[in-house]
Amino acid sequence: MWLPRSKLFNIIVFFCIVNYIKTDEHEHKYEPNEEVVLWVNTVGPYHNRQETYPYFSLPFCAGPKPSINHYHETLGENLLGVELEFSGVNIAFRGDYTKTEYCSVDLTKEKYELFAYAIKNHYWYQMYIDDLPIWGIVGEYDEKDDSYWLWTHKKFEIGYNQDRIVDVNLTSEAKVKLTPGINIKFSYEVSWKSSNIKFEDRFEKYLDPGFFQHRIHWFSIFNSFMMVIFLVGIVSMILMRTLRKDYARYNEKDIDDLERDLGDEYGWKQVHGDVFRSPPFSTFLASLYGSGCQLASVALVVVILTIIGELYTERGSLLNTVIFMYAVTSPVNGFFGGGLYARLGGKLWIRQMVIGSLLVPGFVSITAFFINFIAIYYQAAKAIHFTSMLAIIAICAFIILPCNLIGTLLGRALTGQANYPCRINAVPRPIPEKKWYTDPLVITVFGGLLPFGSIFIEVYFVFTSFWAYKIYYVYGFMLLVFLILLVVTVCVTIVTTYFLLNAEDYRWQWTSFATGASIGLYIYLYAFYYYFFKTKMYGLFQTVFYFGYMALLSGILGIMCGTFGYTGANYFVRIIYSTVKID
Repeated sequence: MWLPRSKLFNIIVFFCIVNYIKTDEHEHKYEPNEEVVLWVNTVGPYHNRQETYPYFSLPFCAGPKPSINHYHETLGENLLGVELEFSGVNIAFRGDYTKTEYCSVDLTKEKYELFAYAIKNHYWYQMYIDDLPIWGIVGEYDEKDDSYWLWTHKKFEIGYNQDRIVDVNLTSEAKVKLTPGINIKFSYEVSWKSSNIKFEDRFEKYLDPGFFQHRIHWFSIFNSFMMVIFLVGIVSMILMRTLRKDYARYNEKDIDDLERDLGDEYGWKQVHGDVFRSPPFSTFLASLYGSGCQLASVALVVVILTIIGELYTERGSLLNTVIFMYAVTSPVNGFFGGGLYARLGGKLWIRQMVIGSLLVPGFVSITAFFINFIAIYYQAAKAIHFTSMLAIIAICAFIILPCNLIGTLLGRALTGQANYPCRINAVPRPIPEKKWYTDPLVITVFGGLLPFGSIFIEVYFVFTSFWAYKIYYVYGFMLLVFLILLVVTVCVTIVTTYFLLNAEDYRWQWTSFATGASIGLYIYLYAFYYYFFKTKMYGLFQTVFYFGYMALLSGILGIMCGTFGYTGANYFVRIIYSTVKID
């Protein structure tokens, strides 16, 4: 149906105006005396950073200005528990305000108990001015006379550079002793000062170079890098010397048949007829492998984008980017997972595609759903809203599944042919008894030690950023550590795979994946150490939140490193069995 030209023109103009308004809002530019919005966000105990509640869950009062509708600007902000609400306080760009009362509260017994509990548990609150965060403490507890004091005056010092806000500071003043029945008056004042800080550099005050760029951080990177060089050298030397002897023994032309038979009674050549046999639960292995390839691509792209675009400076931008990249990289999952499943001889490819598509989203959703029950019970800001759940379901149904299907079809068509260098025997060869240290379970458990050792210092910095009051910004370090982890995992898995095959055990597929994935176990064990010795967290909500999301992080890292291990072992096995002459 065609629209009249005038109506079409009006629609275009309307969308241009809306787009202009949105663009101007996010330009962070102000005219003199233009309104500057003070948003209040959340309150919560200082030692439990993730246990936050809406600001007005405490009996604070809003200013007299007309309210602005509560909103969640992005999906990432919603999932992070951002609860922006208008403060009602009047602030104008470059307009100074002397001490001004904006509201008052009659302190009933119920309100007194709420404030007293918050003060005793060191509650803090967060606000935003022009997307710059500011923090304040609710009050102070006097142990001498068991009294509670509430800060009632907020002094804002705002720095500006031409038409942009570049610095915000908050000072809490005017303590009032809490007593049921009194009337508490809240006031504020605003002073503006010119600043030489560039708008692009205004977030640097929130960073902590002294912590993240400490010598121990540089030393750990150097140590990990040297370990990579040493490990690669040792692996190359051992494997080349060992394989050269094996090549000479297996391809020797001047030994008689008896000696050849005796020489063939042990070693990795004995399992050439079973080494490419399809492993059990191949559907699950292919789904894990495809998910690991997708997670690795998401991690690499997001880290690079964060280095380039400093996504950590915008509220919720990093999580939004992760969600977007995971959705658009779904074909990677289907391509590698579907291709591997076809090479393993799988027939139920649709089932594998669905499992691969929903494996990681399902793992994340189940964990978040359980934690969400606790958050709803506590009425915390971290509780995920129903609309956000619907948005995640829609992304899975209308983006991830179709894109994964396309990737699966391409993977089966382009990489689905096995082309193994050895024929597979009709009857599986019995696995002989072997020494304890060549058992797949032992190999798996000890295989994650070196990869964990190469990154555990960086893990400490990441944990401190997420669970304490630090902002992680050294993503160049993270990229380097990511590459180091990849190389170390591949090298360790190649060595363990060779030991396994040399013990005439052809079950290398799951063993190689589990060897790489075992780093997740060590990360989770380290999370227990960090919780009990590096934090002061307490309470059911924070404990469940911590160990739930640590399990999620450990599992995702395990899937990704398991994929690294399987990929390295797969290439290694193909190379050695395609090079040696098999009679």
